[in-house]
Amino acid sequence: MSFTKIENQRVGEAYYRIKHRSGLTIVVYPKEDFKSTYASIGTRFGSINNHFISDGKEITVPDGTAHYLEHKLFESEDGDAFSKYAKTGASANAYTSFDVTCYLFSCTDNFRESLEILLDLVQSPYFTPETVAKEQGIIGQEIKMYEDSPDWRVMMNLLQGMFQNHPINIDIAGSVETIAKITPEILYRCYNSYYNLNNMVMCIAGNVSPEEVLEIADSKLKDNESFRTESIFPEEPYEVKTNYTEQILPVTVPMFEIGFKEKAPKNFATNRELLCTSIILQAFAGEGSALYRELLDKKLINATFGTEYMEGLGYRAVIFSGEARDPQAITNIIRERIRELHQTGISQEDFEIARKSVYGKLVSGFDHPSSIAAEMINGEFTERRIFDSVEDIADLTLDEVNERLKNQLDPDNYCLSVVVGEEQSEEQSYV
Repeated sequence: MSFTKIENQRVGEAYYRIKHRSGLTIVVYPKEDFKSTYASIGTRFGSINNHFISDGKEITVPDGTAHYLEHKLFESEDGDAFSKYAKTGASANAYTSFDVTCYLFSCTDNFRESLEILLDLVQSPYFTPETVAKEQGIIGQEIKMYEDSPDWRVMMNLLQGMFQNHPINIDIAGSVETIAKITPEILYRCYNSYYNLNNMVMCIAGNVSPEEVLEIADSKLKDNESFRTESIFPEEPYEVKTNYTEQILPVTVPMFEIGFKEKAPKNFATNRELLCTSIILQAFAGEGSALYRELLDKKLINATFGTEYMEGLGYRAVIFSGEARDPQAITNIIRERIRELHQTGISQEDFEIARKSVYGKLVSGFDHPSSIAAEMINGEFTERRIFDSVEDIADLTLDEVNERLKNQLDPDNYCLSVVVGEEQSEEQSYV
């Protein structure tokens, strides 16, 4: 079992990385001045992992299986995990994203008992035909709720408009039809393929010591033989599927997302690539940028306007989003300013201002145990460690940023997704 202390002089802090004999990677970030502790354990099994090779067999599972499995793991033969957490006073939750499934809790007391519940939860699958069938109704209601959510639909419609083959265009929870095909056998197959401790990471931040965590892990974790599952992804064309998608839902102001699709290898972006992208977006569309002021002066955007970078195994895109009366006008201006940006590049002044802003956001994250744990678990899955950004941004150059820009923000490879109310749809066509 390896035990490594990782320090950073810029932040003035350290964390511990342990490769436990069970196969589980454990990362502990002690913060003695924090009253609370935040723990998360996750596996590299998300909604996009619906086609894989396990134990030499090629397997395809119904859409929504990863999310379904997340729900079912809270049940065991000796009771529901939420009921157990209620007795310790911990606040527990879980989530399934496109790439991972994570189970988490935060607490101020009874850390040991809460961590034991978490470790039992992920090691004690219990699926029967009766319990699986019961969950179909619960998740079916959740799916219908998201179908009526403007925030969710504007994003999923964008992904379906941008990506032609990649499973990123499939709803995380699947559909009522696909989850009806899920059986205990399918859940056990996915559990055995992806919930091997060698494929998982546990990250803990807060008022806790690595020795205390290790003692609990030694008493609860079962040894796992190393087991490799290979996810399979289809080839994805560079071009978007469509430039425009619209859905009518009860909203007072239209919601929009504009996605600029990139060529995406079947791996995660490097830490420096992400930093370059963050600086580009801050300089180009941050609150102090010329583009932001132009859109604001023309009364095209409000405080909801923002940007994000979505990336994973085989998908990458820059996304602009917000609420606006005229999303098409915003799209036209952004595309035109992107063309100009590719000609001029980011200026030295804008680069320095954006770099300081990005650095400030990075450092502020170290004040929150939930942010630390989330960044640590994401870093372990993507091989981007939590201190790397702090070091890399210090010696990042303008040339690197402008070189990165060459592969981003293609003004012709975009999709505009709009959710409008029925009245707005009748008043104006966005095409």
